[in-house]
Amino acid sequence: MTVAEYNQCVDSYSDSLYRFILKHIKDEDVAKDIVQDTYEKVWRKVNDIESTNAKSYMFTAAHHTLVDYTRKAKKQGDFTEAVENSLKHEKHYSDIKGVLNMALDKLPDIQKSVVLLRDYEGYDYTEIGKITNLTESQVKVYIFRARAALKNYIGKLDTVI
Repeated sequence: MTVAEYNQCVDSYSDSLYRFILKHIKDEDVAKDIVQDTYEKVWRKVNDIESTNAKSYMFTAAHHTLVDYTRKAKKQGDFTEAVENSLKHEKHYSDIKGVLNMALDKLPDIQKSVVLLRDYEGYDYTEIGKITNLTESQVKVYIFRARAALKNYIGKLDTVI
């Protein structure tokens, strides 16, 4: 990848990369730092990366940087499944986005990552597997479990509206 292609890649994907990280950690300053670390990692490998794979490489590097950050901060959750009792509520809301964000925060990090990459960023299962170092079938299982947990948390549509 050339320097011009690197700059184009940064310009094109910086917003979506920042949103992806911010959805995970909810701290704007830390999210900016992780994005900056991601750009540094990509810059170090700029000669080894094909311009067609740049977006995937950036999101992979961001995901790994995010995992490193959560490990250092000792905030890493259990990657198996969410605790079912924490995924229920009885309140009535009218802010669907707020309810979805609360539900996403209850998911384990890996489930949250794959759901955001699939539904929020639009990656296919193979790309998500490359980004998260999971097999395609593992990605599908995590997405299924996460969506089931989200459905269980949100419950009936009457609760949200």
